[in-house]
Amino acid sequence: MKRYFIKSVAILITGIIAFGCANRSQKKEEVQKPNILYIMSDDHAYQAISAYGYGLNKTPNIDRLAQEGAIFKKAFVANSICAPSRATVLTGKFSHVNGKVDNVNPFNWDQPNFAKMLQKAGYQTALFGKIHLAGAPQGFDYWSVLPGQGNYYNPDFIVNGEKKRFPGYVTDITTDFVLEWLDKTRDKTKPFCILFQQKAPHRNWQPAPEYLNLYDDKTFDPPANYFDDYEGRGTAAKTQEMRVAEHAMWGHDFKMFIDPDGNETGLSRQLKRFDEKQLADWTAAYKPKNDAMKAAKLEGKELAIWKFNRYIKDYLRCIKSVDDGVGEVLDYLDENGLAENTIVVYTSDQGFYLGEHGWFDKRFMYEESFRTPLLIRYPKEIKPGSEVDKLIQNIDFAPTLLDYAGVDIPEAIQGESFRNIVNGKSDEWRDALYYTYYEYPSVHMVKRHYGVRTDRYKLIHFYYDIDEWEMYDLEKDPSEMKNIYDDPAYADVRKDMHKKLEELREKYGDNDELNEKFLKSYLEARKK
Repeated sequence: MKRYFIKSVAILITGIIAFGCANRSQKKEEVQKPNILYIMSDDHAYQAISAYGYGLNKTPNIDRLAQEGAIFKKAFVANSICAPSRATVLTGKFSHVNGKVDNVNPFNWDQPNFAKMLQKAGYQTALFGKIHLAGAPQGFDYWSVLPGQGNYYNPDFIVNGEKKRFPGYVTDITTDFVLEWLDKTRDKTKPFCILFQQKAPHRNWQPAPEYLNLYDDKTFDPPANYFDDYEGRGTAAKTQEMRVAEHAMWGHDFKMFIDPDGNETGLSRQLKRFDEKQLADWTAAYKPKNDAMKAAKLEGKELAIWKFNRYIKDYLRCIKSVDDGVGEVLDYLDENGLAENTIVVYTSDQGFYLGEHGWFDKRFMYEESFRTPLLIRYPKEIKPGSEVDKLIQNIDFAPTLLDYAGVDIPEAIQGESFRNIVNGKSDEWRDALYYTYYEYPSVHMVKRHYGVRTDRYKLIHFYYDIDEWEMYDLEKDPSEMKNIYDDPAYADVRKDMHKKLEELREKYGDNDELNEKFLKSYLEARKK
């Protein structure tokens, strides 16, 4: 009887302890915040991610995020140029509100950003790679960033304020920084937020040594409108300076030391930071190809197609290293039990032209520049293989990440959380997007403009030294080859789009007076 009583008491005590432990474990699980891995490459076009179905290249590691999470078919930026786009992501605000309207005017790091808010909520935060916003990054416990654009080979990094040079290839080095911080540096009792931001595939597209000959056995067909004559478009499309066949450079872009006319290109100066082996590998890869091209004495369309192939191959070679790095980090999450509770985002700071309209670069509100890739995996909430067709914009990234982290979204943020869109709990969302571009006159000479896009239509106003409107029916004309602004058949649509544009300008606090203010500050900054 006594033994039974003692045993019963022991069982009861054990049960109470077990119940208490289970409750504590459950409570800990309930309040456990998700980790965040935000991966952003520079100028990575959605056309060059195989999950989007364009067939240009293979990106199996980035594709994993689509297979295991969600792919966004209509994700866009607010201002298609590097530094302003990054400022928009950090602040959740349009350029005219966060102040970073172009690559020239400064960014105010003292203003709120989502990393600061996550820090305050108990997250350990880190930033690696390209940020392209001058000044010491705020909101990060640890940061190792490229100064300005950075270099592909043997790059300098500013590590918590100290400039250091690292031997090797920038994409691999940035990936290694992320892995080392995850494995050895972070406080593993805290949730983390990492901004993993690659330089590649930004111009001038210098591939890693192991990929210098990738795609040598393939000839790419240019897009159907590569030889676009811009008939039916306005002044802006006709006067830009970003045509692959005319504006890309023999040395900087096409990797020739001596151009076909026998002139020095200046490429040697760009390769001065290469070590002996890197330079030997580079020369061995490019010289035979360059010699063959010169011997062929190409002209006209044949030369233009050769230039397209040199451009697209180097661009895609750079992406191969980016995809490798994504795979390494995803594998680390899997192997260390972190995948289930980590939100992984892959995106770019904007879209990019891969020969469409004959162009490289970005800036325009036309689709290939305006639209950006976006893929997200979060096993706890997002069903594998999900597709999202809502009009998402990069002003939405900050509030969405704050929402996942359980942090209140400040009223000053102009974007909206799309958490309940991607997890299927809601279908209510915006029906139009607002866009601005300010950096003119400048490299590539893309006119200043702003506009509105709905699911079907797009209205653009080009201003400053011109005053022209363009409108496109994206259902009938997805490549935006015919401006229908003055077409009488679209008179009612035009009226509705103007109304929508004014509503969005009022909603987001933009106006012509602000445009004049930013133009003045831009022109003054360029004189310095």
